[in-house]
Amino acid sequence: MYYSAEYASPVGKLSLCSGGETLAGLWLEGQKYFGGTVFAESVPEEALPVFGQTRAWLDRYFAGERPSPDELPLAPEGSGFQKKVWEILCKIPYGQAMTYGEIAEQIGNTSARAAGGAVGHNPISIIIPCHRVVGCGGSLTGYAGGIDKKIWLLKHEGLSGQNLRGLK
Repeated sequence: MYYSAEYASPVGKLSLCSGGETLAGLWLEGQKYFGGTVFAESVPEEALPVFGQTRAWLDRYFAGERPSPDELPLAPEGSGFQKKVWEILCKIPYGQAMTYGEIAEQIGNTSARAAGGAVGHNPISIIIPCHRVVGCGGSLTGYAGGIDKKIWLLKHEGLSGQNLRGLK
């Protein structure tokens, strides 16, 4: 069984999902792949302790602090390959970006397109920072939550048009 809660953020309503003790999902309203395979089966439960921890993390993040993904009990569901990609995403520092090709190189024997597919299916947006991934040359490519949200998050973290092509 899964539980759900909501969080009002500067980028819109966020939906949280948990199996009870760990965070399994965090999606922006209208996000592509919203809910993955778990959210549809969830029961609203705002008072779950992991949701309190997640809200506190998000409060700090949106206040300009730099909380680390490893401060939360994360349990994203995905293939072994996807989980490897998501682990790499968790290591991208605030104010920096990585390309899909660089992720592919770190994994070895994969393509930038395969890495991009895993990035796009990240079920824990913002906390697992898939918004920090860009196309070659710093171009802003797709973001499941919407390119406007990606730009907002990158600017919030201190990236500007001087650092990335297409960021306005």
